[in-house]
Amino acid sequence: VQLQASGGGLVQAGGSLRLSCAASGRTFSNYAMGWFRQAPGKEREFVAAIGWSAGSTYYSDSVKGRFTISRDNAKNTVALQMNSLKPEDTAVYYCAAGVVLGTRSELYSYWGQGTLVTVSS
Repeated sequence: VQLQASGGGLVQAGGSLRLSCAASGRTFSNYAMGWFRQAPGKEREFVAAIGWSAGSTYYSDSVKGRFTISRDNAKNTVALQMNSLKPEDTAVYYCAAGVVLGTRSELYSYWGQGTLVTVSS
């Protein structure tokens, strides 16, 4: 699976951004999809994940209630709607695909190139 993330940018605190990840190469609907992020000087961390049928979603405590993950299997895309952004959300955001839904990065075999989100205070 090839993944291409987009939608990052600079936004003020309290604002919103919508990230998108386009998949190609294999049957998209067979895969769970996740979003992870890595801030400068920090480890990569889980943000959100969604099952192949969109029936199950997981969120990290830090984004729960502010971010929403969704997918469109007909368009082979997964999105991350980010609202009420905070400066601590600043990071490179990566989309990932894996056979098993979960929060651990090692469950995901395919990774996109990342898109930078910067939230100014």
